Amino acid sequence: MAVKWLDDPEDHDYEAAADYLSLISEPEAIAATVDALRAADTTLRKAKDVLRAAHLELLPATNPRVTTDLAKIDAGKKLSPVLLVRGRVLDGVALQIADGYHRVCASYLTDENTPIPCRLVSWQATN
Repeated sequence: MAVKWLDDPEDHDYEAAADYLSLISEPEAIAATVDALRAADTTLRKAKDVLRAAHLELLPATNPRVTTDLAKIDAGKKLSPVLLVRGRVLDGVALQIADGYHRVCASYLTDENTPIPCRLVSWQATN
């Protein structure tokens, strides 16, 4: 079954992204980065590539949040696009899935080549 997607992330996705990013960065950079995510164009990336770039393990279908997203896929419901912050390979910094890790895993389990709509930005510097 093909994964269906909303055109835009939901408002609570940006809040979840900010909450996660607050664990790894300073408030000013987070606010600017989340603003950039809101303004970014949507791009498509394969599920397998997102997981590889983020250096994250594939969560199993038995994970409760993945199970919920797989049920949505089976029911033909649309998932929210994921929010990504670009890594820096030369500095050893992985891509950050700011919001949507479970959706990426559910999409991968459906088909690893699933094109996932993403908002992808670099960390935003603040002055």
